[in-house]
Amino acid sequence: MNGQRAAQGAVGEGSSGGAPLILLAEMASPVERALLTRWLRDSDLRPSTVLPLDGRVLDQPLSEMPPDTVVTAARVAWLPRERGGERPVRWSDVLLLVNPLRPPPSRQARIARREPDRARVVLAEPATIAALRERWGGTGSFGHFVTRQARLALARAERPLLGYRHKVPRHVVEAIKDSPEFRQEVTTLAARLQVPQPEVMEHASTDLDGLVASMSPIAVDLLSGALRPLHARAWEVKADAAGLERLRVLNRRHALVFLPSHRSYADSLLLADVLAAHDFPRNHVLGGDNLCFWPIGPLAKRAGIVFIRRRFGDDEIYKLALREYLGYLLAKRFNLEWYMEGGRSRTGKLRPPRYGLLTYLAEAVERGRAQDAYLVPVSITYDQLREVSAMAAEQGGAAKKAEGLSWLASYARGQMFRIGTVQVGFAEPLALRDALAPDGDPGDRDAWRLRLQKVAFEVAVRINRVTPATATALVTLALLGVRDRALTLGQVKRVLEPLRAYLVERGLPHSGEALQTETGVSRVLRALAQQHVVTVYAGGDEPVYAIERGQHLVAAFYRNSAIHHFLDRAVAELVLLSEPADRWDEAMRLRDQLKFEFFFPDKLSYRAQLSAELERLDPSWETGDGRRVLERSQLLVASRVLRSFVDAQLVVAERLAARAADHAVVEKEFLDECSGVGQQMLLQGVLHGPESLSRELFSGALKLAANLDLIDPGGEALAQRRRAFAGRLRDVVARVMTIDEIDAASRQEMVGVQP
Repeated sequence: MNGQRAAQGAVGEGSSGGAPLILLAEMASPVERALLTRWLRDSDLRPSTVLPLDGRVLDQPLSEMPPDTVVTAARVAWLPRERGGERPVRWSDVLLLVNPLRPPPSRQARIARREPDRARVVLAEPATIAALRERWGGTGSFGHFVTRQARLALARAERPLLGYRHKVPRHVVEAIKDSPEFRQEVTTLAARLQVPQPEVMEHASTDLDGLVASMSPIAVDLLSGALRPLHARAWEVKADAAGLERLRVLNRRHALVFLPSHRSYADSLLLADVLAAHDFPRNHVLGGDNLCFWPIGPLAKRAGIVFIRRRFGDDEIYKLALREYLGYLLAKRFNLEWYMEGGRSRTGKLRPPRYGLLTYLAEAVERGRAQDAYLVPVSITYDQLREVSAMAAEQGGAAKKAEGLSWLASYARGQMFRIGTVQVGFAEPLALRDALAPDGDPGDRDAWRLRLQKVAFEVAVRINRVTPATATALVTLALLGVRDRALTLGQVKRVLEPLRAYLVERGLPHSGEALQTETGVSRVLRALAQQHVVTVYAGGDEPVYAIERGQHLVAAFYRNSAIHHFLDRAVAELVLLSEPADRWDEAMRLRDQLKFEFFFPDKLSYRAQLSAELERLDPSWETGDGRRVLERSQLLVASRVLRSFVDAQLVVAERLAARAADHAVVEKEFLDECSGVGQQMLLQGVLHGPESLSRELFSGALKLAANLDLIDPGGEALAQRRRAFAGRLRDVVARVMTIDEIDAASRQEMVGVQP
């Protein structure tokens, strides 16, 4: 009852000096009337008038009261039964056809008598009639406006009792439609489209109805309970508690926009459980409408999932509705969540971000719909994922299975057994308004869009910064680096040790402590063998381990989740094999060549980071013999980190060079061609391994070629530039192969494996 006493104190202060006090009482049953009457008799509250909380009867009484009249509201909050220190709504409640948050009158008397802790009177934060009229804006009935505001205030008063995960928006469509800003936007858009204003308003209202998640506390609890088996048995969750506490403090003043990495269908379920366990409000999760299938879709929409059309092209009215909805949620400090990659990563590393939703969010802040939003980069990292095999098959050209009820059932069956740990990390948040602040002409839209792109890339950089190199990632990095050769347990550990030592020296996040002993290494290898990623041959003197035939893309998925930590080292090694006078220029060329695969910081930061890495390799790197430096190094990673990417780029470059310059490039046909010729190049030993034969890697290489203007048909000049591009890739691949040879010789000394 502490919250009630605090509210009563506020009412007392607001009604000082003899100002009248109106209490709006919500009483839907005789039991609630009796409870409120008894509470009012026992409290210090002395209203001059008690009115029903009903907008239809409030207009006249409120109009007759002086402006300094204080208005508050009260009602009975019905709580679910306490279970294990929490009060969740369970499916058993639904099966009994009982809403524990609004029990039927026939049950209320019994609850009040036998479980009085479940019936609590809550008091809304007070406001004067003058303040309410100022917020009203003059649109619609004042009585209905006051009723809406009172119910919102009562919902806020209930949150400490139910938990902040039950913070839900109410009357959203009505509030947006009634706002003067939205009406002005509709009028402006109607004039620009040359469409009657009522028609634009009607379409926008329809779009809002389709977008707005009618979130309810019951649906939030039910959806969480229904979907928890999809992840609760599969992984042990380790969350960044310190990061969550920092976010909690920030969330008291600002809306948070969670932007996680996306590797699994379970990502949003895991994050929701982590946030609920720490009593954060439920996020509004923005997702594609392909997941809005029965029976999950209707329930999910009531639990905060905002289903957005996959494509809406030039539909300006839909864009307006979406922008206004996002602005409303931010203005009311409701948290958001979406996945900027646009889909699950098929390669294990972050995909390039898509800017659409971030653009609408930025426009909402820019237009004053919201004061600000803090972007929260989130890393969700799995030891293992059962869905990786399906994604690897898609990289080989298999069709993606459509989501639906049978798909969900199959996915659920695969999640019934423990396969490891998932780590959820939270990077330093980014204030959107500050990040978009102009340093030149504020009206320069091209500069604004460039700043927005930099914001998206900074989010990705921060996600990578807190993504740990898992033990699984390090083991697959080690085994893929020795090609298809098998290693004993002791040899695997010795190959791993320089990788782990590098992460420790750099202070980079990792779970390599599990690899300090042969027992720990053996545990990781057994887990990979159970998922058929690693094969074990035990018919000799001792077991030996290698990547299972046909599982290289799966192994590469795990490896790629960690390679961003070794990227500077890999680039530095390639730079050392270039001419001393050309090394900084080569560093920048490599940055441009790899920018569609990795997230680099700005050029100044990149130069500083790379310089530090080169200094670690050799203080006199600018003039020294690069090959000798590499031969002395205890750790070489370029061939392990970059080979599959530059190999895929080489395939694309060779196919472009072989193509007639005046022939158009059709993406699907060209990627099919790259897959076929790439397989031939692999069999001939030109490519390092099957992990290079990824349609997503070929697609990234094609984007690089498009960026270099090598795709559109042309003449002889285009043919020459394509040949030069292929020559450049041959040179880079040759240097990677040289590093691989040096590394193989080092491994021979370390573990006795022939190069």
